[in-house]
Amino acid sequence: MIRHHLGQHLIIGLSGLTLTTDEKKMIVDNNIGGVILFARNIQSPEQVHALCSEIQSLRHQMPDKAPIIISIDQEGGRVARIRAPLTVWPPLKKLGDLDNPTASFHFTHRLGLELKALGINLNFAPCIDVYSNPKNTVIGDRALSSDFDLVTKHASALVRGFIKAEVIPCIKHFPGHGNTLIDSHEDLPIENATLDQLMSSSIMPFKKAFKSRADLVMLAHILFPQIDPNFPATLSEIFVQKILKADCRYRGLIITDDLGMKALTKSMSTSEIAVRALHVGADLLLYCNEPEAPAVAMEALLEACGNGPLKPDLIQQNAQKILQFKLSRIKNPDVLPYSDVRHLIGHESHKKLSEAIMAGSVPQELISESEDN
Repeated sequence: MIRHHLGQHLIIGLSGLTLTTDEKKMIVDNNIGGVILFARNIQSPEQVHALCSEIQSLRHQMPDKAPIIISIDQEGGRVARIRAPLTVWPPLKKLGDLDNPTASFHFTHRLGLELKALGINLNFAPCIDVYSNPKNTVIGDRALSSDFDLVTKHASALVRGFIKAEVIPCIKHFPGHGNTLIDSHEDLPIENATLDQLMSSSIMPFKKAFKSRADLVMLAHILFPQIDPNFPATLSEIFVQKILKADCRYRGLIITDDLGMKALTKSMSTSEIAVRALHVGADLLLYCNEPEAPAVAMEALLEACGNGPLKPDLIQQNAQKILQFKLSRIKNPDVLPYSDVRHLIGHESHKKLSEAIMAGSVPQELISESEDN
């Protein structure tokens, strides 16, 4: 059923602390691939754990019975949807200042362990943008450094830490958001870099992360007129097919940034954006804050499969690719009983590591253990 194949391509936001009847129906009837959590969905660790358990249980009512992606933005610093009593982690800039890849690995590993304990299986992190413009407040201390080589060196460690914790990392924001001045939540950033300039700078950390088993990447809502004068990277066939897949030889899944951002919606409708994103090669479409957008997008995608640019056979193939990805990356989707995992929440060793990184030093006993342990 084409609706069920299309549903696997959507990641949607939720309204509150528990699932509404309408949200359950939307997820089950449309075979929705996953959800994203925000502060509005979070009250306490116990509540998040219960919410994730409820979400994951819905898969048994769905045609594929595949794991449901439960995602969040938990980078550390100011981008952290869940706060204490979970460990409060510093921004990535502190890791860049420290410049210890082992510390970077343990940062994401221990952060990931706490997310996994709650039932969250995908984190929209790490941010491996290079902070190339000091006036860029959108990225700022979310980036490791302004040094391309340093960011490239740490990208691998950050990815491996999440993978060891059994949380899927999503590297962002391809092809690099570190030079922009405009917040894409509000308007469309425009950058004049050439492809050669991007390949020798902001794309470098992404290529390194791809070699380190990063197989989910987020596209940025940025227009590069020297490369594609008509579409931002999210909706650009040049960026998706030529640069990401051909030039960078990327074979993993591709997700859009939130398709409700004004960078896109100021000039295109929800329906146009959804169809264009899938048409150029995105695998997952992200809808964060507009409750009606997923349903509008779904109807537009169905129509585009019937008499538009989307080919049902290709949509079915992509849906299978997504399902295989989830089955291989979310091997234990059931959320463990809270009594079994509560000890991981705000674990003392996690807090010590966070405090040490914040202070600019890492005690040897905290990082001496092997990454293979």
